[in-house]
Parts: sequence; structure tokens; C-alpha cells
Amino acid sequence: MSQPVVDHRRALHQIPELDNQLPETEAYVRSVLEPLGCVLSSPIPGSVCAFFDAGKPETVAFRADMDALPVTEATGLPYVSTHPGKMHACGHDGHTAMALALAEYASAHLSELPRNVLFLFQPAEETTGGAKGLRDSGILAVHHVTRIFGLHLWPNLPAGQVFTRHGPLMARANEVTVTVTGKSVHLSRASQGRDALAAGAEYLRRAYAMVDALPPEEPRAFLFGKMTSGTVRNAVSGKTVLEGSLRTYREETYRFCKEHLVAIGRDIAAETGCGVEVDLNEGYPAVWNHEGLYEAVCAALGADAPSLLEAPALAAEDFSFYQQAVPGVFFFLGVGNTSELHAPDFCFDDEAVLPKGVEFLKKLLVML
Repeated sequence: MSQPVVDHRRALHQIPELDNQLPETEAYVRSVLEPLGCVLSSPIPGSVCAFFDAGKPETVAFRADMDALPVTEATGLPYVSTHPGKMHACGHDGHTAMALALAEYASAHLSELPRNVLFLFQPAEETTGGAKGLRDSGILAVHHVTRIFGLHLWPNLPAGQVFTRHGPLMARANEVTVTVTGKSVHLSRASQGRDALAAGAEYLRRAYAMVDALPPEEPRAFLFGKMTSGTVRNAVSGKTVLEGSLRTYREETYRFCKEHLVAIGRDIAAETGCGVEVDLNEGYPAVWNHEGLYEAVCAALGADAPSLLEAPALAAEDFSFYQQAVPGVFFFLGVGNTSELHAPDFCFDDEAVLPKGVEFLKKLLVML
């Protein structure tokens, strides 16, 4: 017999929506929450927040992301996406389903809880960082939130087993765009031009060397995945654009890389006469688990504490914005040997995995 969390997940899986345009998803989430006696609000477009007042001075928050991806589903599931070109390929349907099941439990056991509970069903995790908007709305302060938890389904970890670590868990992600402007001339007059292709290639070489020279114990990743340049084979390129991504964990490492990426651009410009513009977007901060709260979780849960994740992941997550405001711990819930997240055939055994995730979240709710 199917459990409510599985029913929620399969219903949500069929109605994937993008960014902060989530009308069907919001309607489903509200339909589950409205009978539970909580206070509902929508501080930013595409969000649903549910506050359960247990009459306590402090509140614990749980985050669930609701948005999907612009991916055409190829799972063949009987509850496949009904929205062409959209799919819950990152497990957000599972996250939302577990939070809804936890909300149902909280409503039925409100008098037993050590804190009030705030559920943050947020949009735009995959795009603009809905967590930042919710954080900035002031809702955490309004409800006196003192700690926050989140959980993400994760391939290639044992199905139903929870993992985390203190300190760095997921990377800071910054998109890097380098625009080199030269002067295009026919190859017969190449000496009169300014070669943006050669300058861009030299920039790439020096940038890679800079990041490679960082201490090996400092986790990071840096890659230019796209380079466009020139118009024809027999003319000096007048423009090169390099597009890449930088992943770091420590703020000082990010600042070091940013300063040197800009400095490399200045040096290349001075040497070649090309214009070099280096842009790093704001991106998401690193998911950095609060060590005191992590230790409290492990102590309270004892034998049921999460397993230790040996090394941080190079993926990024906007849960980090909440951690900038209040102590927070993020967890991975294993789904076994599945396709990678964002893949069109990503699927998992929801009947085996999701109930175990809910049981873990219940322990956090009651014991922390």
C-alpha cells in the first residue's frame, strides 16, 4: 500500500514547473497544508510558507525546493511528466513530498514539539536562488527561527541512508565570463591586427595554471566549457568569449581566485593590446554546515545519526543563503545507483527511499 509521501511525490512529479512560475505546484502544496491548522504565506512569488505555532519562543525551519528543470523526461514511469519539456530531474518533487509528510506529522503532534515549525517551500533553486529572496523577506526573523534543516536526494549513496559532514558540504558556484576584444584584419595583414583568439587561449592557459597551483588539500574546480572566437579561418579574430565555472568552498579561496583572474586579464590586455573584461557572477555561497548544530544532531540522534560524508561535493545549492542568516545543516539522502541528477532518465525507488527520509526528518523535528 502506497504511503502518503509517495503519493505526494508522484502527484508532484506529473506537474513540473520552472523557476518561480509554479501555479500548479503551489496549488497542490496549499491543498495539503490548508487543513493542517498552520498559517500560510507567500513572501516571494512562487513560494509557500507554513508556520505551525506550538507556543514556543523558538522555531525550527525545514526547506523544500519546488521547481523543476527544462528537461524532456525519458523515464517511462507511469506517472511521467504531463508538461512537455519539463521534468523533476533533480528530485525536488521528493523534497517537497517529504516536507509535506513532515508537516502532516507536525500538525498531528504539535503539542509534543520542542519548537514551533516553519516550512519553506521555495521556488527557483535551479535558476536565480529563491532561498536568497525568502531569506531577505525577513520571514526567518519574524518567526524567530534559530536553526534550519534541508535534505537533498543524492545518487550513488546507499538508498535510504542519510549522509552529511560538518563544515563544507557543497561548493560556492560562480560563472566566469571572459570577453577579449581585438582587431580583425585579413591574415595577409595579421601584424596590423590584435588577435583575440590567441589572447583568449593564453588567458585560459594562465587561468588554469593559477587554479592548479592552489594547495591540493584545498577543494576546487575550474573549467571553461565554451569558447567562441572569430568569423572566418583566414582573418585575425576580433573577439573571443570564454564561458566557464569556478567552484570553491572557502571565501578566501574564492577571493584569491577572483583577484587573480582579473589580474590575468589586465596582464593579457597590456601584453596584447586587446581589451579583456573578466566577469564573475554572484552565484551561490558554499553550503557550510554549522559545526555546533551538526554536533548537536549527532549527539541527539545517537545510533540514528547521519553517516559521515568523507569529502564535500562540487555541486552547488542555494540552501547556503539560509545558512548565512541562521545555523543550518544540510543532508544528502541516498537513492542508490541511479542516473545522475539533471539526467532525463533520473528516477529512484520512492517507496524505499522517501519514507526513510521522512523518518529521519521526524527525528530532527522531535529531538532537536
